[in-house]
Amino acid sequence: MEENRQVFEADEDAYGGMNVHIKESMDSIKFIAMLRASISQWTNQGKKGVWIKLHIEYAHLVNDAVKEGFWYHHAEATYLMLVYWIPQTPHTIPANASHRVGIGALVINDNGEVLVVQEKNGTFKGTGVWKLPTGVVDEGEDICDAAIREVHEEAGIKAEFVELLAFRQSHKSFFGKSDLFFVCMLKPLSYNIQKQDSEIEGAQWMAIEEYAAQPFIKKHEMFNKIAEICLAKKENKYKGFSKVLMTSAFSTKRTYLYYSQN
Repeated sequence: MEENRQVFEADEDAYGGMNVHIKESMDSIKFIAMLRASISQWTNQGKKGVWIKLHIEYAHLVNDAVKEGFWYHHAEATYLMLVYWIPQTPHTIPANASHRVGIGALVINDNGEVLVVQEKNGTFKGTGVWKLPTGVVDEGEDICDAAIREVHEEAGIKAEFVELLAFRQSHKSFFGKSDLFFVCMLKPLSYNIQKQDSEIEGAQWMAIEEYAAQPFIKKHEMFNKIAEICLAKKENKYKGFSKVLMTSAFSTKRTYLYYSQN
């Protein structure tokens, strides 16, 4: 086959889309020729969406792809994902991930005290507010593991997951994305606090009643409700969701289902 009729190597997905593999650098002339030949072939074959994952070393091809009708879908540190819709109908390509996931950790020791921190940066900087350790769940990380990691990073406390107590959803937050925030209860396995100097101004064990009585906590409905849940949990008057590893109908990989085991 002539070079200008070469098509890109691609895998077909379960929805009639083609996932293109760019494995070598090329100039614009060759890229555009192969792209047009590929689109022509896939059009004749009745394919639908086309996905091109352009690694950062091939960034010089982005403008060429856009001129051929591709648009940005999402970007990560090392690549840009571009998409194209072949049929002359409204596209059904799913949007990029819509949510960021965060955690807050309620860690209660045997004395009924809760682990709290003051932050050096962000909204709480300089406010004097003592708050629960919080953080963002990493890609590929389970909610329960993120809570354990954040507590250890911020306060040097080793802990184990007990229950998922509550969660909230908000919108138009970080880069316009929606946000899911999960409040997790942990059991401490160590008690000597070693705070993270780069982000944490202070860390201590505090009576839950004192934490809940802070003016900032009492003033704001969401914080106050979480504090009420903490107090109820101390008195064993609140039941959260435990984690259980299970498989689904779509994968043999075991993942956590969180539910109340009464």
